Amino acid sequence: MALVTLSDIQAAADLVKDAVVRTPLLRFDDGLWLKPEVLQPVGAFKIRGAYHALARLPEDVRARGVVAHSSGNHAQAVAYAAKLFGVPAVIVVPDTTPRVKVVATRSHGAEVVEVPMTERESRARELADERGATLIPPFDHPDVIAGQGTIGLEVVADLPDVETVLVPVSGGGLISGVATAVKALSPSTRVVGVEPELAGDAAESLRAGALVQWSPEDRARTVADGLRSEPSELTFAHMRAYVDDIVTVSEEEIGAAIGRAARQARLVVEPSGAVALAAYLARPTGWAASGRTVAVLSGGNVDPEVFARYL
Repeated sequence: MALVTLSDIQAAADLVKDAVVRTPLLRFDDGLWLKPEVLQPVGAFKIRGAYHALARLPEDVRARGVVAHSSGNHAQAVAYAAKLFGVPAVIVVPDTTPRVKVVATRSHGAEVVEVPMTERESRARELADERGATLIPPFDHPDVIAGQGTIGLEVVADLPDVETVLVPVSGGGLISGVATAVKALSPSTRVVGVEPELAGDAAESLRAGALVQWSPEDRARTVADGLRSEPSELTFAHMRAYVDDIVTVSEEEIGAAIGRAARQARLVVEPSGAVALAAYLARPTGWAASGRTVAVLSGGNVDPEVFARYL
């Protein structure tokens, strides 16, 4: 299976530079820096991969429109990118998607179709076939992975002596791209994935050396709605090649991290975006021993009542 390369990610950086924010590294404490992808135009890192995937489509193909399935952040990203390119977008989301994400997706001009979680992929494929549109998957695509990998380029450029990078894991597009870039530029840097205990299929898979499937019902138990997907063969191949470890965090640790990010860093972070910080806060002395650490805050699209509860 062909993996994304550093040159793929560097080319993606050039294509997306005018559409994404080059987020800074924010010092959180003596050993930790935050990479706040919550500052992106759609409030999450997903714009990098979505915009890159659309930019790579031939113009005549792109003009026929795009379809995506998502738990929310990829939905907004594809809708936003489609708006920038002036093409139609249809987004299929689970009927449990936070309202803030659905409203934001529609605000970019996309048509939103809500279905049960287990039907979102099949319905998206049906719609793409019916309309002659292109399906832009949330993680299982080399152009999406390369776009997300631009985060890794920025981390190493801004902190060349980084020793550990903590990255949220769901379908695996983010960590696949980040790990590819980081390991190519700084081979000694550890890349560690983080996911909720209640959706810990990637951690179990990495330990087993093969994909281990958890039921959608099991993965849906976590409050981190953006981390309920499972890795694909493509993203898992990247994880096996470049990821050093995957750790899990509890629901309580995720909530505590949301509060700390708000009070200490003045950042609004959704549960899915808070897991990397949660891992650090749960074991600060352990990560301190790992040296200079960066935690990727992947998204900040959280319903106000949920955010208030964690504050």
